Amino acid sequence: MVHAPVSLLPVSFPESYWKQACELAPLFNELVDRVSLDAEFLQDTLSRTKKVDAFTSRLLDIHSKMVEIGKKEDIRLGLHRSDYMLDEQTNLLLQIEMNTISSSFAGLGCLVSELHRSLLRQYGEHLGLDHKRVPGNPAVSGFAEALAKAWSEYSNPRAVVLIVVQPEERNMYDQHWLSTNLREKHNVRTVRKTLAEIEKGGVLQHDGRLLIGDEEVAVVYFRAGYAPADYPTEAEWSARLLIEQSSAIKCPSISYHLAGTKKVQQELAKLNVLERFVEKKEDISKLRKCFAGLWSLDDAEIVKDAIERPELYVMKPQREGGGNNIYGDDVRESLLRLQREGSEETAAYILMQRISPATSPAILLRDGVSHKDHAVSELGIFSAYLRSNDKVIVNDQCGYLMRTKVSSSDEGGVAAGFAVLDSIHLT
Repeated sequence: MVHAPVSLLPVSFPESYWKQACELAPLFNELVDRVSLDAEFLQDTLSRTKKVDAFTSRLLDIHSKMVEIGKKEDIRLGLHRSDYMLDEQTNLLLQIEMNTISSSFAGLGCLVSELHRSLLRQYGEHLGLDHKRVPGNPAVSGFAEALAKAWSEYSNPRAVVLIVVQPEERNMYDQHWLSTNLREKHNVRTVRKTLAEIEKGGVLQHDGRLLIGDEEVAVVYFRAGYAPADYPTEAEWSARLLIEQSSAIKCPSISYHLAGTKKVQQELAKLNVLERFVEKKEDISKLRKCFAGLWSLDDAEIVKDAIERPELYVMKPQREGGGNNIYGDDVRESLLRLQREGSEETAAYILMQRISPATSPAILLRDGVSHKDHAVSELGIFSAYLRSNDKVIVNDQCGYLMRTKVSSSDEGGVAAGFAVLDSIHLT
């Protein structure tokens, strides 16, 4: 067991941008929900990706089966995290991505905020920092409350929340913090199982109820299932299909999962696409303001520019979890290779404007060793959304995650080993 990698002190962040990010959370929640209900949009948007990306293809197959059998998710739960960076060139808060599956670090992120507040109470005067300027971070209680309310909507007090986990889960304490909160504050029991264990012990009753052993499952909360490595055999895919066919509330459902893909993000950034899902012009304007430049590899002008100036772009596949993106000269090489091969593989990627955040000095702690360096930070806003038919029960921003990494590192995942957990000091 090792401590989570953390920054010794919180990073400065302008309050106006913090408020903007918090205000966007309910809008993005609603947008994900609307997109998830438009099966035709999801299938059409990802149709070319399906041909060249086996993982996305399998997810789309499950989605198609649910459409065919007329499966409706009357109760929909989303525990999301929208990630942003403050771009130094434009002075705009720009969205990096919207995470709709396994939005991690609600548990440990809260503790880091508490740690920093505690340190500033003690040393703040000496450092010129005020502990009251570190915002409260109720992420774990917000997520737990939304899960508990979903569990309550299922209407079986003996049912459990099933947490789907990876076999060799390193980030278990982040998840245990949530389970503890559910048990102690809401009297909700959780069960942890891998997809393989669910395939082995899961049973779908004729009325749609999902049983694991003799436990009925009210809510399935995915902390695995977002990457190809989570499906090493057909057993894991069978488990995913079994869950999807059941009447358990899924977090996320297959349609929520697909709504968070990079290709869908890029499609939503196109002119007049947001209007399909959002009525209010002011909401469309707020959402669009935080969109970074996003392009398909069908855009010949942009591809040409990215080959000439690769430092201005990031090339992204349809993957979650950190460590997957392509940067710098590798962007040029990858685009030239795809052009030479003339393959359909271009549909597996999108191009995104490279965001340039300001650097600041930071002391990073990993494996008990401190390291001072110039660092950049990424703000994630946690949000919870729960809807039962036409009634919205929860639609809230509920905490945040600040991740800081050395400025020379391209990638940004904490679990992937690139970044450390941080909090913010409002300026």
